[in-house]
Amino acid sequence: MRVALKECEWETIGADLLVVFDAREAITLDDPEGHVAALLAELRRAPQTAAELSVSLQRRGIPLSEEDVGGGLTGLDSLGLVEDADGRTLGDLDEDERHFSNLSFYGTYSGLERRRAGFHRPLSEAHVLVLGVGGGGSSLVQCLAGLGVGELTLVDQDRVESRNFARQFLYHHADIGLSKAERAAAWVRDYDPRIKVRAADRWVSAPEDLEDLIQGVDLVAGGLDGHPHANLWANEAAVRNGVPYVLGGANRSQLMYLSVDPGRTACLACDYADRPVGDGPDAAAYRIVENMKLSNPLTGPMAMQVGSLLALEAQRYLTGYEPPRAAGHRVTLDLRTGLVPEWQPLPRNPGCQVCALAPARESGRR
Repeated sequence: MRVALKECEWETIGADLLVVFDAREAITLDDPEGHVAALLAELRRAPQTAAELSVSLQRRGIPLSEEDVGGGLTGLDSLGLVEDADGRTLGDLDEDERHFSNLSFYGTYSGLERRRAGFHRPLSEAHVLVLGVGGGGSSLVQCLAGLGVGELTLVDQDRVESRNFARQFLYHHADIGLSKAERAAAWVRDYDPRIKVRAADRWVSAPEDLEDLIQGVDLVAGGLDGHPHANLWANEAAVRNGVPYVLGGANRSQLMYLSVDPGRTACLACDYADRPVGDGPDAAAYRIVENMKLSNPLTGPMAMQVGSLLALEAQRYLTGYEPPRAAGHRVTLDLRTGLVPEWQPLPRNPGCQVCALAPARESGRR
């Protein structure tokens, strides 16, 4: 394997070597003889195998065997400083240029066993079903397209209105009165013709309304309005088909997102079953909130925050660069406290009839 050095800098201070890759932290290595600094310098010059590095270092008067160098590379890998040189690119100059920043991001998590390209390729082959292309959904679409998701199906039954322009930046004045799903799909085609995109202009009134759209999908993301139970129906469709579901939204003072990993976490129906019931004040407050007709107080920055949080969680599921952060949890960000996230586990209901519909998970599936 040819080993490449990541984008890091270093400086020798006495017997120590100070190395910085992530600007928020510095790594201090004991290097009294300068062997580590020499190894880094050789890797910066060109990606090399352990055998090639041993020869290069010996030419510089540093008598390190191939085995010594291999041990050093293992140590550097454990610190996140090196990676497999052959996995840094996608092998296509146009694709590498298009996804330069995405690949750079994956470089934070890559190593000798985890390739940058290996994170991106599953995403480029993924099909995401986006529910709602309004407030948070329109930003979600833009984020998913930027990440390079290979296929999108966009569901919405609304038409573009001028009131949408404060928070939905996919649309233009000329789109007023037209289908949001169709106009969002047109935006994706203009943005990147390589992304397959389908618009579904429909009202969702039961899990079955999504059954044809969810076939072959790798993830469901977004949120539906219109009926208080619309997201419960989407939850059931996702769980029944074993597809992760990433959901988010906002009220006047809070942003929220959660994700459901069928067969592994609680689902939205579990959470709904835990709601207060009866005639007490908690149950009454819950009923009032559920039936409130909101005047859409969501501003552009809030909508973009929701969309980006959903896209990041979708990216975690589809690439595996890190585990999903909101799986089986509701993550709330309160505007009044500076958007500091708080995690609350979704209550697992052992008798949940929706969770019982989840198919057995395939071995190796994220």
